[in-house]
Amino acid sequence: MITGGATGIGEALVTGFAAQGARVAFLDIQDQAAAQLAERIAVSGLPKPIFLHCDMTDLDEVRSSIATVIESFAGLDVLVNNAANDQRHTIEEVTPELWDNLMAVNLRHQFFVTQAALPALKQSGAGSIVNMSSIAWLIPGVGMSVYITAKAGIVGLTRTLAHEIGKYNIRVNAILPGAILTEKQRRLWITPEYSAEILANQAIKRHLVPEEVVRMALFLAADDSSAITGQSHIVDGGWV
Repeated sequence: MITGGATGIGEALVTGFAAQGARVAFLDIQDQAAAQLAERIAVSGLPKPIFLHCDMTDLDEVRSSIATVIESFAGLDVLVNNAANDQRHTIEEVTPELWDNLMAVNLRHQFFVTQAALPALKQSGAGSIVNMSSIAWLIPGVGMSVYITAKAGIVGLTRTLAHEIGKYNIRVNAILPGAILTEKQRRLWITPEYSAEILANQAIKRHLVPEEVVRMALFLAADDSSAITGQSHIVDGGWV
C-alpha cells in the first residue's frame, strides 16, 4: 500500500511495485490522475492496482481506506508512507492553522496509517514500512520551514517505530530523496537558477528522476534488506 500514489514519486512507486508483480493499492485525492495511472498499468499487462480516494488529513477516511485495502488483499506486507505537500511559505505567513494542516499532510498521517496497518503487518510475519522523508532538513532547506520540520520528524518516527515493532519482524526505514525531477517540480520550482544550484551541490552532475528513489524502496521492501531497519537512506546524488 502506497499513500500519495497518483503523481510524482508516488506514481513511480506504484508503477515500480506493479512491475515486480506486486499487488498494489494506493491512496490519493487526485482521482483523475490515479484512474489514468491504474488503467495505464493494467493496459501494460500487469495486475491493475487498487485506487482509493483518501484525504490523508481525514483520519476516519484513512482508517476506513486501510481497512478496505487489508480486506481486499487479505493482509498487507509492505507500507510506503509517501504522501506529502512541499508547499512553500515564509516564516511570517505561517498561522497555527497552516502549521496544523502541513503537519497533518506531511507527518501526522504517517503515524496513524502505520497504526491502522500494524495488525495486518504483524500477521505478515515479515512486514516492511518505508517512510518518505527528505534531505531538506539536512541541507538545510529554506522557504518551507513547517514541511522541513515534518520531514525531520519522520526520521525520529522511523527510528522509534523500528525498535517498538521489530519484535514482530517488521522493518521500518526512511528514504531521504534530494532534488527529484518530478512533473510538479518542473512546473512549479525548477528555474534555470535552481537547476544550476542543484547541480553545483550534487556530486553527480545530472538531475535525478523518481525511478531512482523507487529502486531504494523496492530494495527496502524486499527480503534483500532483511537485516536493515531504523535507517535513513539518502538518494540525492551526493548533495548531503
